[in-house]
Amino acid sequence: MTARSLTCAHLLADPRGPAGGAARLTLADGRIAAIAPAEGPADPVFVMPAPVNAHDHGRPIRSSSVGAGGKPLEAWLQYLALFPAVDPYLAAALSLARSALGGAGVVMMHYTRAQGFTDLPREVREVARAARDVGVRVGFAVSMKDRNPLVYGSSEPLLAGIAEPARGRLVQQFLRPALEPKAFIALADDVADAAGGPDFDVQYGPNGPQWCSDALLEAVAEASARTGRRVHMHLLESRYQRAWADQAYPGGIVRHLDAIGLLSDRLTLAHCVWARPDELALLAERGVTIVSNPSSNLHLRSGIGPVAQMKAKGCRVALGVDGKAMDEDDDALREIRLAHLLHLGTGFRAAVTRADILEMALVNGRRAVTGRDEGGTLAPGAPADLIVLDWAMLEDDRLRDDLDALELVMTRATAPHMRELIVGGRTIVRDGHVTGIDLPAVRAEVLAQMRAGMADKADLAAAMPALDAALAAHFEPGCC
Repeated sequence: MTARSLTCAHLLADPRGPAGGAARLTLADGRIAAIAPAEGPADPVFVMPAPVNAHDHGRPIRSSSVGAGGKPLEAWLQYLALFPAVDPYLAAALSLARSALGGAGVVMMHYTRAQGFTDLPREVREVARAARDVGVRVGFAVSMKDRNPLVYGSSEPLLAGIAEPARGRLVQQFLRPALEPKAFIALADDVADAAGGPDFDVQYGPNGPQWCSDALLEAVAEASARTGRRVHMHLLESRYQRAWADQAYPGGIVRHLDAIGLLSDRLTLAHCVWARPDELALLAERGVTIVSNPSSNLHLRSGIGPVAQMKAKGCRVALGVDGKAMDEDDDALREIRLAHLLHLGTGFRAAVTRADILEMALVNGRRAVTGRDEGGTLAPGAPADLIVLDWAMLEDDRLRDDLDALELVMTRATAPHMRELIVGGRTIVRDGHVTGIDLPAVRAEVLAQMRAGMADKADLAAAMPALDAALAAHFEPGCC
């Protein structure tokens, strides 16, 4: 039995309640063994459950590094093709280490861009090995798409307006044959057999209705019902997706997904920025989890998700970073504050309370990522997943003794305040250092491999301005 005790000046045991005073926590065999009042002086730290990043994609390098900064979603997505393929273990280790340094102990990876050096099951084994080495719990969604690679409809009119050689290079990059629905399901199941485990939950990952045929979504719905495997998918992220959905499914995109059996408590939907109240009510009725990604939606000009409406309709809402935190630094603590400020409301009446936001960030995403209904609170028997914040730094200019400790955390805490991140009783970050890998060496090698591969992307990079212009003309005729 491996046991450890720690004391804290303040403990947030349940995100839906107030923070308590000095406490002693005993951790044993990956779980909380006991919590009791601290006897004598306590360490000057604030302890709470580890944040969950309930939607992300496992990108090791920030997208602005390839020129994607400041672009709307539909243009930004295409720039991700400029990232050269690198060793999958190193890429995953770097991405997950960045998440851990940002404070997240539980991370969703919707794996929309494989490195491609081997078959996917072997690649994902390396991703799972990286997750074990870094120490985070991971949900892994196998990407699936079989239509609309460039716009929401035929690519031919868009490409017809782009001159050679740019057109040929774009066709080569983006217009590739897709697997059949049954093959996608078999691939995901093979990945689960190869890499799945208690802390690496493999899920079906259809990219979104605009990128997945009805046949593919029906196959996912059937497979999920048959196997119990969770599904992770984007929905209604941008207003262009809303317009496409209304045209393609006049009876309603959410009702269509319900009719084919996709809506259930096994489904997680990222974004839902442009979902309507009646759609949110149906999602709540079916037990679907929605992941709001505030910084990403702002960066990609998608809008602000209607979290207050989601909560009012009874939706289970979680919080994600989506690889585009406010400063592209994966800071889960800053993301909590941004979500709080965006959705709190105006004046004295709180539309979304502090407890609501903390429940989103610390509790609601766990089942969506891990597939298990446990954690998110600190109590005997719960998983020992917790973040330890430097209370002395947080209160360094406090003038009153009666301040609400949790209010200071919500107002001030960012990743640099983290003293320690513990997952399953194991310290995975201590004083700004990831304990399980040599992060500087991993980062240096990933950058070296990517920089060496950029020469092969020069012709694609040269085609991007033409694609940008064509996309702008397609989505906003006469605008840009």
